[in-house]
Amino acid sequence: MIDLTWKIGGEAGYGIMSSGLIFAKAALRSGYFIYDLNEYPSLIRGGHNTYTVRISDGEIYSQVKPVNLLVALNQNAIDFHKDELSQGAALIVNTDKVDQEKIKISKGVNLFPVPLIKLAKEVDGKEIMMNTVAIGASMALLKGDFEVLTEVIKDFFKGKEKIEELNIKAAKLGFDFIKNNFNKIEFSFSLPKKNRDNGMLLTGNDAIALGAVKAGLKFFACYPMTPINSLLAYFAKQGPELKIVYIQPEDEISGINMAIGASFAGARSMVATSGGGFSLMTEAFGLAGITETPLVIIEGQRPGPATGLPTWGAQGDLRFVLHAAQDDFPRIVLAPGDPEECFWLTIEAFNLAEIYQAPAVILTDKHLGESHQSVADFEDSKAKIDRGFMLSKDDQLKEYKRYQFTENGISPRGIPGRKGFTFRANSDEHNEYGFSNEEAEVRKNQVEKRMRKMETLAKKIPNPNIYGPDKAEFTLIGWGSAKGPILEAQKALETENVKTNFLHLTYMNPFPSQFVADFLKGKKNVLMVEQNSTAQCAGLIRERTGITIKNHLLKYDGRPFFPEEIAEKVKELWK
Repeated sequence: MIDLTWKIGGEAGYGIMSSGLIFAKAALRSGYFIYDLNEYPSLIRGGHNTYTVRISDGEIYSQVKPVNLLVALNQNAIDFHKDELSQGAALIVNTDKVDQEKIKISKGVNLFPVPLIKLAKEVDGKEIMMNTVAIGASMALLKGDFEVLTEVIKDFFKGKEKIEELNIKAAKLGFDFIKNNFNKIEFSFSLPKKNRDNGMLLTGNDAIALGAVKAGLKFFACYPMTPINSLLAYFAKQGPELKIVYIQPEDEISGINMAIGASFAGARSMVATSGGGFSLMTEAFGLAGITETPLVIIEGQRPGPATGLPTWGAQGDLRFVLHAAQDDFPRIVLAPGDPEECFWLTIEAFNLAEIYQAPAVILTDKHLGESHQSVADFEDSKAKIDRGFMLSKDDQLKEYKRYQFTENGISPRGIPGRKGFTFRANSDEHNEYGFSNEEAEVRKNQVEKRMRKMETLAKKIPNPNIYGPDKAEFTLIGWGSAKGPILEAQKALETENVKTNFLHLTYMNPFPSQFVADFLKGKKNVLMVEQNSTAQCAGLIRERTGITIKNHLLKYDGRPFFPEEIAEKVKELWK
């Protein structure tokens, strides 16, 4: 069984992210399952960056704590990460930046000094290419296939022949240096090539973008904000070819209002932001609610309040999204836990937004949005588009009640400008025709009509997934990106004969109240796992089911959960 964690660390500007992704792709194409994690400070320039790639010949769902191969481009990478090294680990040290006499590491760690910058310059490369030399050295140490790495580099720098050629030469120098200088040192981890296709390497943001395209997205407005910027980059580049309008507005307020306008005109529309940007969007969020305009909003959570930790992760916006904007109105809130769920729930969000004529929010976070995971190809032929109660151009109406009272709360939706009826929409309270109206009975009926949509939807949402046996000694509950670390913790606990099951929640509103209540009934050993300081989801469960979850594992330092933390907490409670 191969389960290896490779990590590269150094100063921002060293090409940490590029080299990490190239290494991850090379491992994927060698036939392995991948999970990676990047970390970088909230700085314009400088600071310490890392990229961690976990590689296994079995399916994996998150990062783990021990590092088996560390590439240190400078002294800080050693100082910050030496305690993460496992017994028998390897440390590739850049001798052009690190004084070997100052290296202090545990016994049992194998040291591999390599002059990364000197080797990079031998091919007329710049200093930054030391990262490519390091990848080549890593592949040699792991007995990997250099041809696989060559093909990845070619794809990565496609269209830039000179850069492609230099990087291949630089990688080969690193590869040969290890082969020629350390051929007698045996490293316990290896990555022999396997003839196996493990699918795609995607982040949550990648999968959201693909899901939005498959769902028929036509308009996307997005102001830059970590951690959703890769969505912006994707649609800015691919939008014209996909016939999707992408606009970078002057701020988040403009962005959501543009998207509401595009949806009002009949286009499937989306905006993306983080908590700070969504704060600015809340009034327009309410506008979409009262005008019953479909809209999809991607909310990439990060620690707050205010600017908080801009480049780190959290799950602290659940309550905010559930209650944003004044008064009550229907809003759909979904929280995917991995790239596959990101893809399918994005398609679902577009359908639900139009069927129920309400805004739909997809809650993601930095950890899910930016970490790559190997996933099987999506069976996207199963994807279906449902635009709801949309009037066609053939519908001839003597009068059009845009906000008609109906049993299920869903009114006929027309597109402005079509012949045969007059379209009216109003952000004030209004009657069925869309005219402003402040009569008590009209107000009461409109509020109840809007809220009936959520009652209708609540009866149709799927049950949450349960992982593990029905009868278990311990029950874990999580939502969103807590999914991966919890699944890994379950595997670790299974080896110690602790049987667990795991309730993973993705529909946060409407909430599967009855299912959750029935599932938790009689269970005494329950642990809620989430990345905020007040157990927001546990509070939601109490609110919707009356059940209080006493045991919480909460993390709010901006870093994702490690499976080891979850497993230790379960064992502590079990004892």
